[in-house]
Amino acid sequence: MSREEKVVCVTGASGYIAAWLVKLLLQRGYTVKATVRDTNDPKKTEHLFSLDGAKERLQLFKADLLEEGSFDSAVDECQGVFHTASPVILTASDPQSQLIDPAVKGTLNVLRSCAKVPSIKRVIVTSSMASVMYNKKPLTPDVVIDETWFSDPVACEELKQWYMLAKTLAEEAAWTSAKENGIDLVTINPGFVIGPLIQPTLTSSIEAFLQIIHEVKMTSLCNHYTRYPKTRPKVWVLASFLWKRVLGTLLKASRRMASSLSELCY
Repeated sequence: MSREEKVVCVTGASGYIAAWLVKLLLQRGYTVKATVRDTNDPKKTEHLFSLDGAKERLQLFKADLLEEGSFDSAVDECQGVFHTASPVILTASDPQSQLIDPAVKGTLNVLRSCAKVPSIKRVIVTSSMASVMYNKKPLTPDVVIDETWFSDPVACEELKQWYMLAKTLAEEAAWTSAKENGIDLVTINPGFVIGPLIQPTLTSSIEAFLQIIHEVKMTSLCNHYTRYPKTRPKVWVLASFLWKRVLGTLLKASRRMASSLSELCY
């Protein structure tokens, strides 16, 4: 991608990773077409409009993961797309409607919209370590988890790990769709992401990290990851490292990136 091409889309822009992407893209001179579920909700938009450069180069679009064609206008005329929008729910009463459908159908809807735009050079999908490490392989101290690993949907379903299942199926669907439509796709697979907040609410990762610092009882989110202390490492990613790596994928050739700095076992 040349430096003259400066229009990109960020989906799910009110979220933690996406908000930082918007901030850094604006700082680098990009025009950012960002999607949120409700453009009239100040909790989802005020922190974005307060960013440097937002007044001149940030455009917000309302988009629904489950609505076909909902992302058409947002990705139109873009050269790159960062797809981060996906629900994060570890305890779901209806996993299919709350997690799996939005993750899988949403990813496919975004990629179908991208396939209509010849100017798009690359699509970067924020996946998760959840789609990497849940496959029943033994995690002994000498095992290295890297981008060649994929979670096993059957294992996720047997363990009732619905978030892991949703992220795994969504990434599988993304690779299939990209191949069918000739899309240059890169996936990023972060674990828990920690760092300064832009949005006004705590994220699940930050909340979990604060609870560890203060030595209080873990929430259901962290309990989920610590049920198997000998076989399920907790993976943390420092935010500043992740933003640089995600932005770098817009310009550099790569396919799948497992992003973690360290693994902390509890």
